[in-house]
Amino acid sequence: MLDLKNTVQDLDSVRSQLARRGSEAAKSLDGIATLATERKKLIRETEDARFTQRQSSDAMRKAAPAERETLQAQLRIVSQKAKQGDERLKEIEAEIERLLLVVPNLPHASVPDGTSGDQNVEVDRWGKAPTFSFQPREHWAIGESLGVLDFERAARVSGSRFAFYKGGLARLERALINFFLDCHLERGYLEILPPFLVSRQAMTGTGQLPKFELDAFKTAGEQELFLIPTAEVPVTNMHREEILEPGTLPLKYCAFSPCFRAEAGSYGKDVKGLIRQHQFEKVELVHFSTPEESYASLDAMVDAAREPLRRLGLHHRVMALCTGDMGFSAAKTFDIEVWLPGQNAFREISSCSNCEDFQARRASIRFRAAPTEKPRFVHTLNGSGVAVGRTVVAILENFQQPDGTVVVPEPLRRYMGGVERIVKI
Repeated sequence: MLDLKNTVQDLDSVRSQLARRGSEAAKSLDGIATLATERKKLIRETEDARFTQRQSSDAMRKAAPAERETLQAQLRIVSQKAKQGDERLKEIEAEIERLLLVVPNLPHASVPDGTSGDQNVEVDRWGKAPTFSFQPREHWAIGESLGVLDFERAARVSGSRFAFYKGGLARLERALINFFLDCHLERGYLEILPPFLVSRQAMTGTGQLPKFELDAFKTAGEQELFLIPTAEVPVTNMHREEILEPGTLPLKYCAFSPCFRAEAGSYGKDVKGLIRQHQFEKVELVHFSTPEESYASLDAMVDAAREPLRRLGLHHRVMALCTGDMGFSAAKTFDIEVWLPGQNAFREISSCSNCEDFQARRASIRFRAAPTEKPRFVHTLNGSGVAVGRTVVAILENFQQPDGTVVVPEPLRRYMGGVERIVKI
């Protein structure tokens, strides 16, 4: 959430920064502008009333007994006005905060301007695309021909955008989870196994609510809980309403979890295959940093997310997202896109973002740089390290063989009991 005081005091500047994200983002301030004007007027009137209140109190102490009754009546009127002003001021500030919950984060000055993903900027590339002596196939065709992917039965059980993994592919998914976690543990991350159901308060803390409630799955009944869309939600909220003591930061967590997304508004996109499922698995990276170090932390997170891809030999690139393509809570985002030869395209496999203090304000997460210093909001960062299902897609397409089998990348074989190929079952 944006800072309330800074927003209302410098509304034109905030509007200008939000306009870089698009007209709708800038329009989200319209209601706040009206309330901010009333707030400013009310503060002035209330301060005037309190000044008059102090003068009346002083006058009453010095007044003759005959004048005190009149002064007391005047004091009651001005005191009531000051009290009503305070009450209305609280109402206005509460309404501004409610409206701020649906205002996106301000983009960092270094974020390229643009309105869509076509204007994202490539900043790095690793490896080379593999060559084939045959026409490479898409992952769903490979998986179904080997009998290790079953979309039809999953649709009968759960509906569209679900899949059964079988045999070697199910084992590959499990191997990737452990491989990713081990890669990050080597870099000093602390492993977390979080809850997979969270409260409305937690979803609001990281910015999924209230704006994106249609994208969430939630429980029915007396206790409302949400299935997590990413481990970012429980892991970031792990420190909600805390003041982290000096020397605590930086904190680096990695967490495996299943993820659940309704994908509202994505009908017709990536209908085939594993790219856009309602349920998928991911290893998430979460950093808590000081404001001074958060952008160095973002670079380190991107490098950590790329490490498993480098070890697996997967050709990929890093894209700086433009203002119009960034997520709601992000101040700056880098996407990592892996090459899929079956689709002849790069596709996102990780998204790493610095949210600055946007989430920390919502979840009230602060730190002290020194014992005597006033607490400040931390900067929170999150990124996929990486999406497991999309890595399965990348392995199927990049390591497919002329006979239809798929070679298991060497770093994964010890996690698969020495299995070297995924074969037909």
